[in-house]
Amino acid sequence: MRYEFWISFRYLVSRRRERFISIISFISIMGVAVGVTALIVVLAVMSGFDNDLREKIVGMNSHIIIEKEGGIADYNELADTINQMPHVIASSPFVSGQALIRQKDQVTGVIFRGIDPERESQVTNIEKYLVVGTLELKEDTALIGKELAWRLNLAIGDEISMISAATTKPKPFKVVGIFNSGMFDYDMNLVFTSLESAQQFYGVPGLAGGIGVKVVDAYKADQIRDEIQAALGFGYWARSWSDLNKNLFNALKLEKVTMFIILALIVVVACFNIISTLIMMVMEKTKDIGILKSIGVTNSRIRNIFMLNGFFIGFLGTVLGAAGGFTLCYLLKTYEFVKLPMDIYYVDRLPVNLNIMDAATVVVAAIAISLLSTLYPAWQAARMQPAEALRYE
Repeated sequence: MRYEFWISFRYLVSRRRERFISIISFISIMGVAVGVTALIVVLAVMSGFDNDLREKIVGMNSHIIIEKEGGIADYNELADTINQMPHVIASSPFVSGQALIRQKDQVTGVIFRGIDPERESQVTNIEKYLVVGTLELKEDTALIGKELAWRLNLAIGDEISMISAATTKPKPFKVVGIFNSGMFDYDMNLVFTSLESAQQFYGVPGLAGGIGVKVVDAYKADQIRDEIQAALGFGYWARSWSDLNKNLFNALKLEKVTMFIILALIVVVACFNIISTLIMMVMEKTKDIGILKSIGVTNSRIRNIFMLNGFFIGFLGTVLGAAGGFTLCYLLKTYEFVKLPMDIYYVDRLPVNLNIMDAATVVVAAIAISLLSTLYPAWQAARMQPAEALRYE
């Protein structure tokens, strides 16, 4: 072991004449630890919300949507062609548009979507989200969301009147199922019916508005989208789920970066304590510095001694903070003791997803900030002259 490490470690653990310095060292370690713990937990919770949101969006929508101006006439043949493409699991045609739903004296705007239930269940999680009723959509039957059912006081077997832009005459539909995706917008604004019923309702017999595609890996949907687009050629356009929700996920990413910067300030504040500790340590060890220099220790070695001292403080705080962050994330994920109001967040517990890369970034950033905080005190110690250091000793 090089003597710089040995001297630095002795300075850190040995009993000092000034207990105040030891107290500041402890505060510095705990400050870094608290900052690292807060960063890891907050980033894990934000990643959890992000993943939960992605799962619900991807679960209620197909990974890729294929559309054509004027609608797709040969949608069954096109769906079979898409199913033969690499990385594609299944596809399902749909017709979607805006409509008004009238129930007694209440009128609400919704997205009215016609689907093939059997093929749609292979592309989305609509079957998994079904709470009560059936997914077998026959002529003039509808599947509605839990929030819409609650808002309009609807139950299985009730009739709703739908009005489209194609006709002002209300058309009755019988509620045969209620789903709950966990997303307010979907549960409040989506109504499903059979593909044939939607074609009649919108006056587009024999046409599909688009084809939903499920791929092997949702996070590679953009790459597969380009491959499908190239294969289908001009006239069709393909959009992935990330294209349709780009602004939302960009906002979440920006919020995550902002929270990282704000919480990193806790570590920065703790590192000011490291600076104070090292400055006072340099003042306390003036005699030691003078002796070391008089026996030939170079300025760079003196600088290394105090930089290593600050590094030990930052490293110990980072290790304790990482351990605390991992432990707290494990407890939050396992025991779910932090409950959230369903009417606001639509999740009943705090979602936690500990990303190793996020944790590694926090650890590296904390250690780097700790090292930066040692530069001035170490430089101050290195420039001290032996004669000045020993004059009053």
